[in-house]
Order: sequence, then C-alpha cells, then structure tokens
Amino acid sequence: MPAGRSLDDLTAELVRRHGDRLGAVLRVASFLVDGVTCHDRQAPLPAGATIDVLPPFAGG
Repeated sequence: MPAGRSLDDLTAELVRRHGDRLGAVLRVASFLVDGVTCHDRQAPLPAGATIDVLPPFAGG
C-alpha cells in the first residue's frame, strides 16, 4: 500500500482481492503497525510499515 493509506484502505483492498470471508475476519481482527497496537483504523500508515493481523482467538 502507498504511504498515507489507512488500515481501512488496506482491509478494503484485501477484501476486494480475497473476498468477503476474509472481510468477516478482518472486521473483528486486531492490528499491529510496526509491532504497536493500532486502534485508529483511519490513521495514515507510514511508508514501509509492517502490518500484523491478529484474528480473534479464545484462551487466557
């Protein structure tokens, strides 16, 4: 993704490429941007950022 795009932009692109089943997971997933939890899905992403997607999981 180009710098300045958001997690919302990224998830929309992933859903476009891979379908609604992935979209269902991404809607409830947590995201790390360069290892830091990101709660603002509209914040611009830095160039070259590493995005980790953490799907919901159970456990303690």
